Amino acid sequence: MNVFTSTTLPEDHKASIRLMKQQLRQQIGDVEGVFQKVKTRIIQEIAAAKADEARYGTAWPEVSWADIAEKRVSPEAVEHIRRRGCLVVRQNFERSKALAWDRSMLEYLERNDFDAQYKGPGDAFFGSLEASRPEIYPIYWSHAQMEARQSSAMALTQSFLNRLWKFESAGISWFDPDVNIIYPDRIRRRLPGTTSKGLGAHTDSGALERWLLPAYQKVFRKIFTGQFDDYDPWDAAYRSEVNEYDVDNTTKCSAFRTFQGWTALSDMAIGQGLLHVVPVPVAMAYVLLRPLLKDVPEDELCGVGPGKVLPISAQWHPDLVEGLCSIPALQAGDSVWWHCDIIHSVAPVEDQQGWGNVMYIPAAPLCEKNLAYARSVADALDKGASPADFPRENYEQDWQSRFTTADLNAIGKRSLGLS
Repeated sequence: MNVFTSTTLPEDHKASIRLMKQQLRQQIGDVEGVFQKVKTRIIQEIAAAKADEARYGTAWPEVSWADIAEKRVSPEAVEHIRRRGCLVVRQNFERSKALAWDRSMLEYLERNDFDAQYKGPGDAFFGSLEASRPEIYPIYWSHAQMEARQSSAMALTQSFLNRLWKFESAGISWFDPDVNIIYPDRIRRRLPGTTSKGLGAHTDSGALERWLLPAYQKVFRKIFTGQFDDYDPWDAAYRSEVNEYDVDNTTKCSAFRTFQGWTALSDMAIGQGLLHVVPVPVAMAYVLLRPLLKDVPEDELCGVGPGKVLPISAQWHPDLVEGLCSIPALQAGDSVWWHCDIIHSVAPVEDQQGWGNVMYIPAAPLCEKNLAYARSVADALDKGASPADFPRENYEQDWQSRFTTADLNAIGKRSLGLS
């Protein structure tokens, strides 16, 4: 489909951008016309989401974990989730269980004197945080995190989410929806009284890659050939073939996540620095086509750069920034999920009331790509090391009360390719 065949960042990526733009404009034809069609559709979807937010207090679909477990989620609710691309699962874990995990996490940090060991952000992205104490803790192997990751409650939720996708096409099964790998990520602990600038609107899972990589060009083939009406953001075809560029001193994701997610370890009120999303999965078409318009410099992609998340800004994407919608108030034990293409941000907060603690756990279904990463995770767990996608900080190697390979249950072993 194009000349780009390497998963290594092009030495002259600006020249690659110029060439890519020429190719895509030829494929699409009337870029301005297609973009206006995309923009109209997305503005309509944002308006519908904002109307829900005004009427119901939130644009986010909500289901109870009990309904997922007992297969009582209605077809209408499923369609609502697919339309919005995000979901709150109420009481994925009992509130008392989540609060106990939160206490155990604090005990784990204090027992191993994390404050004295912490050397500052090991990642360029998180290095922008101003607080001297971190909000994002590079901790991966606490019992709380691993118990949640290998729980049957989490596995059922992840399976439900994976099955929102079209995971078989052209005789190919792109992933197994009912088996998820463990993708260990960090925790967030935000103290009462915190003032934070939050995080600006962005998407993860690749930035330059979304235009330059052959696999992503296949994922977005309908958009890149001007067939927006036929684009399905829930079609998993080729998603598991994407590899992010390896850039020093940044995190990346070596797994395919159908949904990014986190589990609340504290109650959270509206207005207290919560997650916001643009609840429109097809909004990625706007992001991809915007750099092809005439007002964008020929070697630019609306602020996209190597080794950074893909930024969504008022300068280049004003319609999308206007579409950000907050999650509703949460209780500890609720889990929050958003499609891997969804634009998201964290709102700023002054003098936060209450804690803002979460553990990041996505849905990463079993496929060849994810199994390869799971095996590296198993090795990191065995050593107590930081996982391969994250900076080599390795705080936990000699920590007391760390979760070990011997603590894995049947789900955990299967999730790491050990059974």
